[in-house]
Amino acid sequence: MSATAPTFVFRAQALRLSHPDPKQPPLIDGLSFELRTGLSLLRGSDGRGKTCCLRLIAGQLGAPASGQIECSLALADVFFEDPTDPALDAQLASAWLTGLRQRYATWRADLEPALVDAFALAPHLDKPLYMLSAGSRRKLGLLAAAVSGARLTLLDTPFAALDGRSIRVLGELLQEAALQRERAWLLADYERPACLQDVDLMAEIDLGD
Repeated sequence: MSATAPTFVFRAQALRLSHPDPKQPPLIDGLSFELRTGLSLLRGSDGRGKTCCLRLIAGQLGAPASGQIECSLALADVFFEDPTDPALDAQLASAWLTGLRQRYATWRADLEPALVDAFALAPHLDKPLYMLSAGSRRKLGLLAAAVSGARLTLLDTPFAALDGRSIRVLGELLQEAALQRERAWLLADYERPACLQDVDLMAEIDLGD
């Protein structure tokens, strides 16, 4: 592991995110956290605002209801892509990856073949996305996340719908991410995954149950 100190990429102070239903209390209220290079966990049960928080960090949500945010990155440095989006159904899996290669200047094409094999994606790359299972579409997104080289990579409940082999591959990728000092990763999930129980996280952000 590099001796380089973890680099700050995103900070939130007293963050408040409104609920889509104005009659409901805020999804998040008074949350403060800091993301640095390495692996961080955003934990919370259903409806606690995990996805909204990721969308805010990715610049997809606009300004929060209140609080301050500070980001050291351009939007092009943030990976938050979702190949399970029905709007992408007609697109070939290979074409979706090609578009991302053009978007991310740091794309690691040299790492692609091994991950295509690890996630067993080779038979699916020339298919339109609607022909892929939810698990295969999610694996395609994980492949892209790993090779994007993005300074900040956001993963939303990435273990869902994965087979046992792919769960092990993802666990290894996240364990490696925890050691990185060039990239920051934020994993949003219901609880700390079993594969990360003995891993040193840069931050653990708890939204509650």
